[in-house]
Amino acid sequence: MKKLIAAISAAVVAIALAPSADAATAPQAGARAIAYQPPPINWGVCTNATLVSRGAQCGFLVVPRDYGHPRGAKIKLAVSRVLHKTPTSQGVMLVNPGGPGGSGLIYSVLQTAIPNGAGLGYDWIGFDPRGVGSSKPAVSCNSTFFHGDRPPYRPTTRKIHRQWVARSKAYARQCSGRALLQHVKTTDSVKDMESLRIALGQQKINFYGFSYGTYLGQVYATQHPNRVRRFVFDGTVNPRRVFYKSNQDQDRAFQRTFNIYFRWLAKYRSTYHVGATFNAVRSTFLRTQSRLDRKAAGGVLGGDELLDVFTSAGYYVYGWEDIAKAYSDYLNKGDASELIGLYKDANPTTPGADNGYAMYLGTQCTDAPWPRSQKRLDRDNRRLDRTYNYFTWANAWFNGPCAYWKYSAAHPVNVHGQQVRVPILMIGETFDAATPFSGSLVVRKLFPRARLIEGKNGSTHAGSLSGVACTDNAIAAYLQNGTVPARRSGNRADKVCPPVPQPDPTATPANARTIAPGTTDRLPAALRAGLQAAQLHR
Repeated sequence: MKKLIAAISAAVVAIALAPSADAATAPQAGARAIAYQPPPINWGVCTNATLVSRGAQCGFLVVPRDYGHPRGAKIKLAVSRVLHKTPTSQGVMLVNPGGPGGSGLIYSVLQTAIPNGAGLGYDWIGFDPRGVGSSKPAVSCNSTFFHGDRPPYRPTTRKIHRQWVARSKAYARQCSGRALLQHVKTTDSVKDMESLRIALGQQKINFYGFSYGTYLGQVYATQHPNRVRRFVFDGTVNPRRVFYKSNQDQDRAFQRTFNIYFRWLAKYRSTYHVGATFNAVRSTFLRTQSRLDRKAAGGVLGGDELLDVFTSAGYYVYGWEDIAKAYSDYLNKGDASELIGLYKDANPTTPGADNGYAMYLGTQCTDAPWPRSQKRLDRDNRRLDRTYNYFTWANAWFNGPCAYWKYSAAHPVNVHGQQVRVPILMIGETFDAATPFSGSLVVRKLFPRARLIEGKNGSTHAGSLSGVACTDNAIAAYLQNGTVPARRSGNRADKVCPPVPQPDPTATPANARTIAPGTTDRLPAALRAGLQAAQLHR
């Protein structure tokens, strides 16, 4: 799923950082309760300009590489904080932007993105998870992995299939010497969250998770229910489908969101001239993809690179106009430069650029068993591709190294929220393809006190704080005083709101942060871009 964070207590606290008595639940199979007391964080000046502009402080949290051996090798997690601006504090608010593998260090500046000043009462804590971004070490295996032009995604010949299998094996092999990748399961990050809670001197934490961050929050709440205060889940992962099955769910769901975008392109036919009807837009796209598979534009933009650019439109409405203009320029003027630029911007090949991908695989391949048989993977994907022919093979090869990953997988955590005594607020859109809405309904059942807001008929993934007042004001009320919508009977959302609106290219935007007329994104551009980078399958 190929999103998005006081004083330090010097008291010596012994606490179980594996599933523990605090969790009021039996430990997961094979888990051991290991005590670890993190040293205080030495706060200092940040280097990121956005963090500096918001008065953030930065430092490192020292944690064991392997919590099973707490006296062994240590790693450092990069942490930022923006202190509360109110007379009293509501505690710390940790943020995870998703991925897995997304950098979260900058997200302490979310404090001012909450309407009505509701975020000002919290110490917002951004952090780069283990192995990610500014944490030490940061894992990279092959920085040029996404360099275009790559083989076509759909393996129509044995040669193409052999090329992708070879790429998958090579990347898995290149990652095999990275010792940290043995210890990057979600349960490891949950232990890091507990270490961060202790280092910050808190009895409970608040948490805002986007995309994969919702699964991190679910596992934390399952294992440490008495540490949960106010948790927000936006774009909720189905914990019963991690992660092979959830990727298959995505293949089905992206078929719909691609078609939603194609219908939008047809609606604005006089603006973009890429097809007057849905069928015309779709057939033109497929022909263009096939042509680029035969000969890449500029030696970079093959059919799969074009698909990767369009995949962003399947996730979010934010970039629809940019993608449409770039695509129109190519079809109508023969100018592929903007499409190539969009692809390269999302897929840099500078040293360390594959950090997010390496860490995505590190967690995705080991949180739960992944098929190790290429024959089974081929069979499953061919069957799906017969009906869901946009995203299936792109998703398959993005996750291809998992079949050859060196490090063994665990059994997934049995997520449940029966012991969580406070409400959790969830947000999701009806046609979210990355985390289908059915997963939100599953988590709503698993957490009996959870409340779910549905962005009705929207297709944006993890799009809270986009300026939709119905949703954003509900988040503010929850963070301000714990107010949540009434729990409705049945398997449905508890509150229905408008979705993040589709853009109107014929309207004049009020400013650069306007998503659609009358709707202004509450997140700074850097944060919104960071969420997209964390969450996108490229």
